[in-house]
Amino acid sequence: MPTPNIQSRPAPPRRIQALTAAGAHPLLARLYAARGIDAPGELDLSFKALLPPATLTGASAAAQLLADAIEAGAKMVIVADYDCDGATACAVGLRALRAFGANVHYLVPDRVTLGYGLTPAMVELSARLEPEVLITVDNGIASLDGIATARALGMTTIITDHHLPGGELPAADVIVNPNQPGCAFPSKAMAGVGVMFYVMLALRAELRARGAFADGHGPKLANLLDLVALGTIADVVPLDRNNRILVNQGLQRMRAENMQPGLRALFAIAGRDPACASTYDLGFALGPRLNAAGRLADMSLGIECLITDDPGRALNLAQELDRLNHERRAIETDMQETALLHLDDHDYDPAARLTLTLFDPDWHQGVIGLVASRLKEKFHRPTIAFAHGQQGEIKGSGRSIPGLHLRDALELLTRDHPDLIVRFGGHAMAAGLSLRAENLDRFRAAFEETVARLLAPADRERRIDTDGTLETAYVNLETARMLDREVWGQGFPPPLFEDIFQVERQRLLKDRHLRLELSRAGTRFEAIRFNCAESAPDKLRAAYRLGIREYQGISSVQLVVEHFETA
Repeated sequence: MPTPNIQSRPAPPRRIQALTAAGAHPLLARLYAARGIDAPGELDLSFKALLPPATLTGASAAAQLLADAIEAGAKMVIVADYDCDGATACAVGLRALRAFGANVHYLVPDRVTLGYGLTPAMVELSARLEPEVLITVDNGIASLDGIATARALGMTTIITDHHLPGGELPAADVIVNPNQPGCAFPSKAMAGVGVMFYVMLALRAELRARGAFADGHGPKLANLLDLVALGTIADVVPLDRNNRILVNQGLQRMRAENMQPGLRALFAIAGRDPACASTYDLGFALGPRLNAAGRLADMSLGIECLITDDPGRALNLAQELDRLNHERRAIETDMQETALLHLDDHDYDPAARLTLTLFDPDWHQGVIGLVASRLKEKFHRPTIAFAHGQQGEIKGSGRSIPGLHLRDALELLTRDHPDLIVRFGGHAMAAGLSLRAENLDRFRAAFEETVARLLAPADRERRIDTDGTLETAYVNLETARMLDREVWGQGFPPPLFEDIFQVERQRLLKDRHLRLELSRAGTRFEAIRFNCAESAPDKLRAAYRLGIREYQGISSVQLVVEHFETA
């Protein structure tokens, strides 16, 4: 495993002073400044600070089409993606459209038999419901053939998506995607659920203008922000200010117990307290349970959990999602072990390569993305894991490292080797693709060659960015809870501190976790490093975050060590 380079993020004093003068807590002011917050106004995460829906290209046009369809009583079908972003986007669309009086149903493709997106086969399946309007959520921007099929069948087509488009756009009636050419919407990082929420805001404004609501206002769409927050965090999109507003507003509603029954059930099953809801809960407790349905079974389970208003049914569905998540963990652990054996068996030295490309005929198609993610983290290498697909194809899921835009890398590879990749799509840090099985070795070599051209030498070494030292006075429950209440995530990372400690005691818990008692300048600190059986040196340099330990009803602060090395 490469030794990381620990660096402190610069926090310009001018920024810190301005933020502190505006009322920010001194520690938060330092953290914000290190994450590029320049002006106090950027700290406003209220709902009124959201970018206006009318500025999102296509949102108003989609609203007009949908309003016409509602007035005509036209049947609509939403085609969702099978991940948490797709499920929450579908739930937002269903709840809002039904509140507006629409006749709307949904379908979600089977990952194995139908694959990702609006394929012609998915359109044929949708046609059985006889829709007049077909709406995609979190997919569609690459579905040229699927949209052509839908239009040939007489359907009006609306794409809502956030993935990066290819060289040609589908011939849909309307496309709403902040990343489409010509869209000047400032927030290019919205998740699919955010795009759908914006379309529903535009639709409500259109219906208001048509006098559709007796009270003149219509349904409170802000009540759907719990779903928007969950999908945004779970999809690991960069948290620019607009996304932080969406997440912050959703978290506030969760903490006030104002959320869908399905989310309340997921909190209960995960053993988390919604009154203290955090981005960590969304990313590591609720999101994985929803994603498990799309990975191992049918994401309809997840969508039904999010759209039911029956608390009992929501709890039953959440229990099934929890069972699937336990099964997913067992499969993932087995696949990770197999992946490491592949590296050993083939003398596949990650230190001598820039990429990892692995395939096993027994791997589960729904879990390969998680395996790629774990290997990427372990070896700091762009990683693609492949599993068997259908009709002689293998399907891959890739994860990247900072400095390499994975989708752009696959596009460049395709230009150089046009016969190699059957299809691909994705983002900077994650992408999916399909190959003919016999082309795996060619792809492995081509991917290595492409990444060698694109990845700068400075980005090839693992780096840990920290927020410097944490003053002893801040190592307390109050600070830990304050930090938990903030919005952290991709592009706006949670605080990570670094210090040098003396190790006073250490012991292994359950043969997996290292419990530590550390000291610094005469003060002792409880600490833990999860999933680490390695003994700590007597004096260490640690990168850590503030955590809260709950034990026998008592809360205490602890340092959660992410990395240590000999001081």
